Amino acid sequence: MTTVLLALALLLSPHPDASPVREEPPKKCTGQTPCPACSTCSRCRHCKVEGGTCGACQHPDNMVVRVIDGDTIVVQVNGHLETVRLIGGDTPETKDPRKPVEYFGKEASRFTASLVKGQRVRLEIQTSPTSRDKYGRLLAYVFRQSDNLLVNKEIIRQGYGHAYTKYPFDPARMEEFRATERSAREEKRGLWGAVGKNPTTISPQGSGSKRKTD
Repeated sequence: MTTVLLALALLLSPHPDASPVREEPPKKCTGQTPCPACSTCSRCRHCKVEGGTCGACQHPDNMVVRVIDGDTIVVQVNGHLETVRLIGGDTPETKDPRKPVEYFGKEASRFTASLVKGQRVRLEIQTSPTSRDKYGRLLAYVFRQSDNLLVNKEIIRQGYGHAYTKYPFDPARMEEFRATERSAREEKRGLWGAVGKNPTTISPQGSGSKRKTD
């Protein structure tokens, strides 16, 4: 009998080399910070509401976490999220609650997302006359780290926005962006090829007139 009981005890006891049982993470957001269920902002209901600020998911510095519209993005900077307004360019409005979505606005937002969302960027932040606009957004030239593409200029070059010179910025860059817009107009890229084809088409005013919320 003693031998039988000993054998049963050996069978029931855990093997010393056996791997510990791992608990599966919850499938729904728990509301904890950080949340074990939420590895990305797209999963976390808190981050969807707060724009990634609840801490349920962690982003590397210089990562573009979100694209708000064609000329505004959210970037992780020094451990926290910053809303960044791209200097010198303006795209059709999609987020102003007082106005309908402007023609080509969604296309511009998608284009900017295709350039930078989920990618690391380098910010060249404007220091004069101010580093932030009246909404508290950082004002910056945004360079994609993988190839040093100047995103502000590329949006204008491909016809998804125009040079925006209402507020002062580097004179050399201002002229560069104006020339880029002229080229996009002449070659009818993006928005410029669509102007006049739709009865609700906006009438962009290159080189400065503002049609939307800054």
